[in-house]
Amino acid sequence: MAFLSVVIPLYNKENFIKDTVEGVFNQTYSDFELLVIDDCSTDNSYKIVSQFVDPRLSIISHKTNKGLSASRNTGIKNSTSNYIAFLDADDLWKPHFLEEIVHLIKTYPKASLFATNYEEIIDKKVILVTNNGAEKIGNKQILVDNYFTLSLKQPLYNQSSFCVKKEIFEKIGFYNEKITFGEDVDFNIRAHMNFKLAYSNCSLSQYNTISENQITQSNLSSKILTDFDYYEKEYPSDISLKKFLDFQRYTKAKMYKMEGNSAKYRQLKKGISLLNLNWKQVILLYLPTYFLHKIKVWKQQKLKKGKRFTSYN
Repeated sequence: MAFLSVVIPLYNKENFIKDTVEGVFNQTYSDFELLVIDDCSTDNSYKIVSQFVDPRLSIISHKTNKGLSASRNTGIKNSTSNYIAFLDADDLWKPHFLEEIVHLIKTYPKASLFATNYEEIIDKKVILVTNNGAEKIGNKQILVDNYFTLSLKQPLYNQSSFCVKKEIFEKIGFYNEKITFGEDVDFNIRAHMNFKLAYSNCSLSQYNTISENQITQSNLSSKILTDFDYYEKEYPSDISLKKFLDFQRYTKAKMYKMEGNSAKYRQLKKGISLLNLNWKQVILLYLPTYFLHKIKVWKQQKLKKGKRFTSYN
């Protein structure tokens, strides 16, 4: 049995998947199995993966398209290792990623969640350092006290820089397959309310923020989100979680507003305590749609030049 299982959900990523899989096989740590879950791709994604010849590789194909969460769950249920690392089909690992994860596992036996920092790739060329709470950690490894406090900007990690102890799924359940946008938010809340995270501030994963078929570019109004109200009622005294939930409400409320979905915008806005937002975020929350669109276009232009402007600071 391999020490680690690597799970890659795959759907129509023919321009990325070859580099992604090669990055896994080029890891300095080699005691792993790789499970690629093809979710009925209609391009050449499956064909590209099937050309790799390595005994550590298994390809599992869904008979019908089930979505990202279902693909991750299929990988989890078919894995044979005690630890599972996730990697999206258009993201990349640097050669030492798994080695660093294994080091975290052995260094922090009380942890059940393991992650590293990450970089962002814009249009396959511009690389940006993330703007998250990792600057408070410094250049080191730690056992994170409060994930929610450190994820009020960009997330402390993403699903391509993340590994879990398999047994946690028996305690908190799998990825919620009903959620079709921000699936990781729901899972991360459940995970971090129950388990400890060992974290390395080394950026060993690269996240493609602009790629084909990326769910974050689709219409939010047609998607199902995490039930923020449920978690607020479940943990009413957790101040850091409330602030995290309000940040999530804020980001999604703006998206609804820009799509013209006033009802969903008002619904999310109603749950926000404005004291949990900074002054920039309060202004943007109430800004007319016209200006939000102008700001979004301007920010995307700057991102492609390697400059990031956010309301997080």
